[in-house]
Amino acid sequence: MRTNNFKILFTLSFTVFINTFSFAQDIPRQGRKIDRKVIEPVFRDTLVVSKDSLNAKEISKKTQDSTITDSIKPKKDFLEHRVNYHAEDYSKFNHKEHKLYLYNQAKIVYGDMNITAGDITIDYVKNTVYAKGITDSLGDYTQKPVFTQGSNVVEPDSILFNTKSKKALIYNSKTEQGEGTVISKITKKENDSVYFVKDAKYTTAQDLEDPDYYIKLRKAKIVPGKKIVTGLANIFIYDVPTPVGLPFGFFPQSDKQTSGVIIPTFGEQNDRGYFLQNGGYYFAISDYIDLTVLGDYYTNGSYALRMESSYAKRYRYRGNFGFRYENLIISERGFPDYANSTIYNLRWSHSQDSKANPSSRFSASVNLGSSQYYQISNNQVNVSNRLNNTLSSSISYSKTFQGEPQVNYSVTATHTQNSQTEKINMTLPTFQGSIGRMYPFASKSGSKKGIIQNINLQYNLRAENRIETTDSLFFKKEMFDEARAGFQHTVPLTTNFKLFKHFSFSAGTSYNEVWTFKTINKYYDPIEEEEVVETVNGFDSFRTYNFSTSMGTTVYGMFNFEKEGQDRKIKAIRHVMRPSVSYNINPDFDQYYDTYEVVDADGNTSADVEYNRFENSIFGQPNKTFSSAVGLSLSNNFEAKVRDKDSTATEAKKVVLLNNLNFSTSYNVAGDSLKWSPLRMTGGTQLFKNQLSINFGATMDPYALDNNNKRIEKFNIENGGSLFRLTSGNLTASWSLSNKGKGAAEKGLNDKNLEENLRGGGRDDDLFGVSEDFATQQKGEVDDNKEKEPEAFYHHKIPWSLRLAYAVNYSNAQRQNEISSHSLMFSGDIQLTDKWTIGASSGYDFKNLGFTPTQLRFERDLLSWRMNFSWTPFGDYKSWNFFIGIKSSILKDLKYEKRRQQDLRL
Repeated sequence: MRTNNFKILFTLSFTVFINTFSFAQDIPRQGRKIDRKVIEPVFRDTLVVSKDSLNAKEISKKTQDSTITDSIKPKKDFLEHRVNYHAEDYSKFNHKEHKLYLYNQAKIVYGDMNITAGDITIDYVKNTVYAKGITDSLGDYTQKPVFTQGSNVVEPDSILFNTKSKKALIYNSKTEQGEGTVISKITKKENDSVYFVKDAKYTTAQDLEDPDYYIKLRKAKIVPGKKIVTGLANIFIYDVPTPVGLPFGFFPQSDKQTSGVIIPTFGEQNDRGYFLQNGGYYFAISDYIDLTVLGDYYTNGSYALRMESSYAKRYRYRGNFGFRYENLIISERGFPDYANSTIYNLRWSHSQDSKANPSSRFSASVNLGSSQYYQISNNQVNVSNRLNNTLSSSISYSKTFQGEPQVNYSVTATHTQNSQTEKINMTLPTFQGSIGRMYPFASKSGSKKGIIQNINLQYNLRAENRIETTDSLFFKKEMFDEARAGFQHTVPLTTNFKLFKHFSFSAGTSYNEVWTFKTINKYYDPIEEEEVVETVNGFDSFRTYNFSTSMGTTVYGMFNFEKEGQDRKIKAIRHVMRPSVSYNINPDFDQYYDTYEVVDADGNTSADVEYNRFENSIFGQPNKTFSSAVGLSLSNNFEAKVRDKDSTATEAKKVVLLNNLNFSTSYNVAGDSLKWSPLRMTGGTQLFKNQLSINFGATMDPYALDNNNKRIEKFNIENGGSLFRLTSGNLTASWSLSNKGKGAAEKGLNDKNLEENLRGGGRDDDLFGVSEDFATQQKGEVDDNKEKEPEAFYHHKIPWSLRLAYAVNYSNAQRQNEISSHSLMFSGDIQLTDKWTIGASSGYDFKNLGFTPTQLRFERDLLSWRMNFSWTPFGDYKSWNFFIGIKSSILKDLKYEKRRQQDLRL
C-alpha cells in the first residue's frame, strides 16, 4: 500500500507541475519579445491546487502517515534549482515532446550554470540542455554558445548538457586554462572539476583561429584551475609537426604563485666543457616573498650558485635580494695554465613606500663583491658594468621628531670599491644627528625682520667608523685592524638681512669640535736613520672655528630689437646677472702642531720636523696657516623673446640661449704670494627643443710659469702672454633624436635590461650597451606578452631613436697642450617592422684611434615566441648569445639557447 501511494503521489505531482508550467506559457509566442520566465516546481504547492478525484485531505493524511513510518527517503524535486530563461524572438514549449525551445539571444541560468547561445533546447524528460549557434542571412555561424559554470568558461560550437548528472559533451570548444587556451573538437565534461579531451590543442597564442604554435594533446585530463595532465604530446608550428615532444606532460594551472622546478639550459664551452646552467627550484614562499635557487655545473669542475628573492607589501615596502657565487676553473690541474678563481656578488635593493611612515624611512642599495665579477662572470653579458670601475652600496635609516626645534637622526652604512685598484672604503656605521634651526631673538608670531631677529643656530653631530681595506682582505679579521672612528660636532651661527633694499647680506660663524680615539706620535730613530710613526690609542680632541660673510644681488637687463611698426623675429634678449662677494677668515691653530728633532749619528741636531698628531683623523686636521680670502662670483642667464610660428599666439615665445654662464675666483688677502686663484668658468645650454644638451667649462690661471713649469709670482700678461693662461677645458654634449615621440629616445632597447644596468652600478641608458642576465632570462622575467596593434601597410612608419654623447678634455697646466681624452659614444635602435627591432651601442676614441666596446642587438617578436641575438664582435669581451623561446611564463622552458662567451680573464 505504501508503494502504490508513493506512485500515485509522484504521478499526481508531475502532472500538476506540467499543467502549471504549460498554463504559464501562452503558446506559441512567435514574433514577440519574451520576458524572463521562472520555473519553480514545488510539490507541496501542486498538491494543494490538484483537481484529482481523490480527496486532497485524505492524500495529505495518507502521505503524512506513510512518511512517518516509511524508511525509504523521499526523492528529490524534479528540478533542484530555479530555472531562469530568456529569448529575443520566441520561446516555445512542446507538450508532446516535453521540450522548451528558445531562439535568438537565448539564455539559461540553472544553479551555477549559465548558457548563452543563438538556439537552446531543453528536454525535461531526458534532463538535457542542447545549445548551438544560428546561421544569419549571410550564411555565417553566429551566437555560438558560451557555457559558464563557476569560474570555468567554455566557448564551443555546440554543447549538450545533462542537468541531472552534470555531464556534458562539448563540440569544438575553446577553454582558457591559466595563461593558455585548450582547443578541442570533442570534450567530455565528467563533473564540475574534471574534463577529458582527445586530439586537443594547447596554446598561448593570441590568434586562436590560426595559432602560430600549439602542443597537440592526444589524450588529456583537465582539472580547471589546477592542472592539465596529458599523454603523448608534441609541438606543432603552424600545423606542421615537430619532433619536439614528451611521452607525457603536466601543466600546472593556478592563479597563485606556485613552487616548481626550473629546467636548466645545456651547452658547451671550449674552456670548461659541457654544462648545465641556471637550473634549480622556485619557492613561492608566500604572497609577499619568493625565492629562486639556481645552479651551474661544468664538466671541468667549475660550478656556480645563485639565490634571488623578491618581496613586496603594498603601501609598506618592496625590494629584491640576490647573491651569486662562482668557482671558475680553467685548463686541467697539473698544467702550467691551470687557474682556479672564485668570485661573488651581493645585491640588495629596498625602498619604503612614502605612505608607510612619514617620520621614519629605511632604504638600501647594495652592490658589493669581487672586483672582477662583471669581467669574468659566466652567467651574464654585461658590457655596461664591465666598464664601470666603481661599486657602491648604502644602507640607511632616518627618523624625524617633530616639534620646535625639530630633531633628526640617521644611521648609514656605506661601501665604495674600485675594481681597478681593488681598494675598498667602508663606513660601519655613520651616525648623523641634528637639531633644527633655532631663532632665539625672533618673535613667536609674525615674520622675522632685521639682523637680530634672523640670528639662528643649529647643532650637528656626525659619528663615523671608517674602514679602508682591499679586495683580498674583505670580511677578514685584518680589515678591522686599521679602522678609524671619531665624532664631529658643528654649531653654525648665521644671520641675514637686506642692505640698501637691493642687496642680500649674510654673516656667520661656525664652531667645530672633533673627537678621535687614535692619534700619532713621530720621532727620529738615529740608529735606523729614519722617521718612526707610532699609533697612540686614547681619546683626544681639537677645536676650530671660522667666520664668513657674503653679499649678492640680482640685476636684470633687457635689450629690445623690435621698433615701432616693425615685426622682427627676435624681439628682445633678457640678461639676468647675479654677482656676489664673499669674505672668509680661517684662523691658524698651530697649538695642535708638534716637532721632533732629527739627530745624526754624531749626535748633532740637523733640523726640526713639524707634524700634527691628528694627521690620520677621519675628519681632517686643524689648519696651520691663517687665511683671509675674498671670493668673487658671477652667474648669468640669457633668454630671448622670438616671434611664435603659431599665428594665433598673442605673446612672444621664450627661448633659452644659455641656462647658465658662471665665473668664480678668489683673492687671498693674507697670502704672501700667488694671491689670486685660477678663474673657473662653467656654462651650459639646451637646444633643439631640449634634445641637445651642451655643457662646457674652463680653468684660466692669471700667473705665468717658469722654465720648470711651476707657477711664479708674475702675471702671465707681464710675461708676454695673454691676460689668462688656459690650463684646462672640457666640453660635453648629448643629443637624443627620435621619431617615436617625446622621451622615447631616452629609452633603450629593453627596459628590463636597463634595470639590470642600474642594479649593477652601470648607466641608465644603453650608450655602453645593455646587459643580458641569463639567470633572469631563465626565470622568464623579460617577457612581453602584450598584444600590439599592427600598423597599416600603406602608412607604415619606421620608429627609430639615436643617442649621441660627445666628450673632449684639454690639459695645459704644465704646457703639455694636449687633448687628454676625446671620444664619441652612440647608441640607437630601429624598429624595421612591427616585429623586427635592431639596436647597437658603440663609440670611437679619437685620441687612441679605436672603437670602444661595441654591442649589436637583434630582436624578433614571433607572436607567441621571442627571439633575440646579441653580439659583441670584437675586443676583449668578444661573445654572442642567441635565444628563442615562448613568452608565456608557464612554457618558458620550451626554448633554445646558444652562446659563445668571452675567454676567461683572470
